[in-house]
Amino acid sequence: MNLELSMQFENLTALYHFLDEQVEQDVSADELFAGSYLRGFISLAGSEYGDESQVLTQALATNISEKLQAARTELTPQDRQIVQDYWLQLQTAFTA
Repeated sequence: MNLELSMQFENLTALYHFLDEQVEQDVSADELFAGSYLRGFISLAGSEYGDESQVLTQALATNISEKLQAARTELTPQDRQIVQDYWLQLQTAFTA
C-alpha cells in the first residue's frame, strides 16, 4: 500500500475528497477497504472537533487512533493490519 500523500490536505473536506476519489482511481481493494473504514472513524472524530472546514490536527489524529484502538476487535487480524498500515501513512497529513 503506497498512498500519494506528498501534499498536505487543507482541511477535513479535502481529506474526505481524497478518500472518496479513490473509488475512481486505480487503487487496490485493500486501499479501498481501509480508506472507507477509516473515513467513518475520521468523520466520527471530526464531528467532535468542529465542522468539515477544520484543519487536520494532531489532537484529531490522536482521537481517531483511540477510536480505532477501541474498535480493533471488529476486524480480523489481517484486516486490522491493512487498516493500521493505511492509517500510519494517512497520519502524516495531520500536522497542525
